[in-house]
Parts: sequence; structure tokens; C-alpha cells
Amino acid sequence: MAKTSAIQRNLKRIRMAKKFEKRRKKLKKIISNKKLPLNERFAAQLKLSKLPKNSSKIRIRNRCEISGRPHGVYRKLKISRIALREMASSGKIPGMTKSSW
Repeated sequence: MAKTSAIQRNLKRIRMAKKFEKRRKKLKKIISNKKLPLNERFAAQLKLSKLPKNSSKIRIRNRCEISGRPHGVYRKLKISRIALREMASSGKIPGMTKSSW
């Protein structure tokens, strides 16, 4: 099990990214528009840098929904490889069984 503080920090980042998503997208659109004057684009860049760092989507860590483990997480299932194996062994995932030969 991961530290609860690390899990809570990641949840906070998810909330922040959702809150500032529209603002960040609008400012990035202004910055990338080459037809606008340079000073207007620079002002948008300054506004973007004033936003909290944790509001960026790139700061969000993929974590297991069950254990909070940061490594070995299947994106599609949002479960770590260890949690997936435990669930498969206990029969909680239909159609999946532990392989043995």
C-alpha cells in the first residue's frame, strides 16, 4: 500500500488540473497563435506561468486504484500488475485464471 499522503497529493493534482484546464488551454492557444503580436503572446505566457505548477496535467501520476502503487499500472484497467494478479487468482475477474504448467 502506498503512503496515503502521496495518494492524496495526486488526487489534489487531479482536482487542480480539472479546475484550471480551460484557463490553461485558452492561454496556450494565445501563445501558439503566431498571428498575434509578440507582446500579447508574452503577456499570456506570463499569466500561464503564474498558474499553480500542480494544475498541469503532466504532473498527474498514474496510480493503482486499489493499492495506490505508482509502478506497473495498466492504463486501461487502472490497476497495478500485483493487484491484477491477486484479483485473478481469487476469481474476481471473469475469464482470467492463473497460468500454471
